Amino acid sequence: MNLTQDDTAALEAIFDARLALGRGDWLDETLPIPKWQFLCWLADEKGLLLHGTGNPDIAAFEPRQSNDVSEFGNRKAVYAASDGLWPMFFAVVDRANYSMTIVNAAIRVESPAGEISQPYYFFSMTDTALAQQPWRDGVIYILPRDGFEEQAGDLIQNHRIHTNHWANLQPVRPLAKLKVAPDDFPFLAQVRGQDDALLAERFEANPDGFPWVE
Repeated sequence: MNLTQDDTAALEAIFDARLALGRGDWLDETLPIPKWQFLCWLADEKGLLLHGTGNPDIAAFEPRQSNDVSEFGNRKAVYAASDGLWPMFFAVVDRANYSMTIVNAAIRVESPAGEISQPYYFFSMTDTALAQQPWRDGVIYILPRDGFEEQAGDLIQNHRIHTNHWANLQPVRPLAKLKVAPDDFPFLAQVRGQDDALLAERFEANPDGFPWVE
């Protein structure tokens, strides 16, 4: 992100004044960088986890049963990401008012030598929903990493896949929260549309073929 020393100093001041207190307050300061960069900084430099939603009034997250194709993600838990961009997708997509299936991922690849790549992303939803532009304003909750476990990544051709996906089986109180709008999500115009029937066929034929695109 090429943050300047002034940028970093401003972010550290916000962290010390607001996030370190852990009171769950709104972060309403003027940021010196785009919100997605701030969230990436929190995840990468401060080791915090993030959860995106449309609900602005969560005082504490309670474990809820998820619906996921993976055993890790199909549990009663609080889920969060160690990535600044991935939860923004869930914050700004309006699944409550538009019927859709979503396919998504945020990964980093670790080489046999231990070098970890920049993140790779995939965002897709039902094509008929995407055509209606199903976006909303949302909220990113900033969570402590304590008590969370990271999903173990698969080993593919001697490369470890890090999924940035974390779960906590206990309730979690957020440290702070940040409002985000659709325009804050830098990949808004790159979300793919998918034919759900064709997606289901490809998943049935090859359950490990994520993301099942042509």
